[in-house]
Amino acid sequence: MFVDELEIKIQAGKGGDGAVSLHHEKYRPRGGPDGGDGGRGGDVIFEVDPSLNTLSHLAKGGQIFKAEDGKKGGKNNCTGQDGRPLIIKVPLGTEVIDFNENVKIADLVLAEASVIAACGAPGGKGNARFATPTNQTPRKAEKGKTTEPKRILLRFKLVADIGLVGYPNTGKSTLLAQLTFAKPKIADYPFTTLNPNLGIMQTDEFSSYTLIDLPAIIEGAHQGHGLGNRFLQHLERAKILIHLLDATQDPPAQFDLLNKELSLYHNSLDRLPQLVVANKIDLVEDQERLDEIRDSLGLRGYESIFVSALKGRGLDELKERIAKTLNKEQG
Repeated sequence: MFVDELEIKIQAGKGGDGAVSLHHEKYRPRGGPDGGDGGRGGDVIFEVDPSLNTLSHLAKGGQIFKAEDGKKGGKNNCTGQDGRPLIIKVPLGTEVIDFNENVKIADLVLAEASVIAACGAPGGKGNARFATPTNQTPRKAEKGKTTEPKRILLRFKLVADIGLVGYPNTGKSTLLAQLTFAKPKIADYPFTTLNPNLGIMQTDEFSSYTLIDLPAIIEGAHQGHGLGNRFLQHLERAKILIHLLDATQDPPAQFDLLNKELSLYHNSLDRLPQLVVANKIDLVEDQERLDEIRDSLGLRGYESIFVSALKGRGLDELKERIAKTLNKEQG
């Protein structure tokens, strides 16, 4: 099950209690205080696990993810053992957000990234800390500090170089399968893709890029229509976008709608570098029709790339254009 947004509760460990103890020796039955401090509670840490691609492993009902409490202090001024931290594994690209404060704690976009989301509480002081000239055998100690549960929103955004967007049934999954090693579900009907699919595209011996195929976008996607809006957040980390258009339909109109929906969702998306690809040219017999599409998209400032994902036509040119555009973006 693909889960890319999830609210959970976490709680750091409370501090251990301080100890009340008086030192005893054979010839010194009433020695001074030697009660140690309590140990510190464990932290709650979110840590990237690059092998994960969903948050589903954390969807466990009302469970509170709690770190270990600190241990009580001991005699002979021994400090209690600190509580073990709780390390919660999340996918690369996860945002950690304090739900109540609406504050982003971290955006974990590096392979070994981690963040402490809740700090363990300090332990209480043992009675050795309370000795004074007038009270050399204090019999009091502090309780460890307590902690409260904390609501955390986890939002997973896939990290990819290329975002592939298009209308229903434009052949996105077929193109992804042709360009990469991915094996998405492919069928000749709308909304075959129900979750994002990732693939690795090799352009030469030394270069490879990650490509993400999203569920189809329809008019009103930014308002929740169709499936596209649910996953548009996964485009936010992309470096370039590929608009895949159906050459047998009205590609310019499709292009205008896609850009409109992207802009309405987040105005940074329609400012990303874009490659405009017209698919299914094997079904267009009229060369004049292809010329019309080229001219119409050219008036919008874009040079079209014509392909047949099913037949494998035009894919080498597309790969070259992708590599060239990404290299330009990466400086």
